[in-house]
Amino acid sequence: MLRTNQSFLAYTEQLYAAQKRKEDIVVKTFSAGQKLLEQGSSVSRVMLIKEGITKCFVKEENDKEYILEFLSKGEVVGEIELIQNISCLCNIEAMTDVTVYAFSVPYFRQLLKQNLGLNNLLLKVFAGRIVNTSSRASYQQLYTIEHNLSRLLELQPQLETPITKEDMAAYLGITVRSLNRTLKQMDKSI
Repeated sequence: MLRTNQSFLAYTEQLYAAQKRKEDIVVKTFSAGQKLLEQGSSVSRVMLIKEGITKCFVKEENDKEYILEFLSKGEVVGEIELIQNISCLCNIEAMTDVTVYAFSVPYFRQLLKQNLGLNNLLLKVFAGRIVNTSSRASYQQLYTIEHNLSRLLELQPQLETPITKEDMAAYLGITVRSLNRTLKQMDKSI
């Protein structure tokens, strides 16, 4: 539920320390509530989270949001859009204060062409996302809302910040009204 990638973080820290041109990778900060990437916009930098927690979500045409993942240290964002040369597929919003390593687009493209280490890390990231997405989809289909909500509530201490009811509902793919009903039922059973 809270995705991290220590290998990618360590790799990026090495690149950052070794860079010759100090503008190839820069450190940027975002305040809680600020968007790192916005759905539909173009990618100006590929970012790797150094510190903090973000939520990755899609806003549908009916204005409903669906949270795909909570991302933290070592998670990379914007790379798919850069590789595919497409607009941002989703929003990435800071839930806490967030610090990122921001790769310039030309430098990231150069690394893709020349750096086997980066390509291996990206393959692992993509494979992990496929596994996580399919596992989560099947889990949400096979288990009750109550069960999935209790798992989400167990995650809350790791997030360092309370999850709003709106975010809980968006992560579970239900309405806030359904969430409130489920919370009420869970309170009665305790």
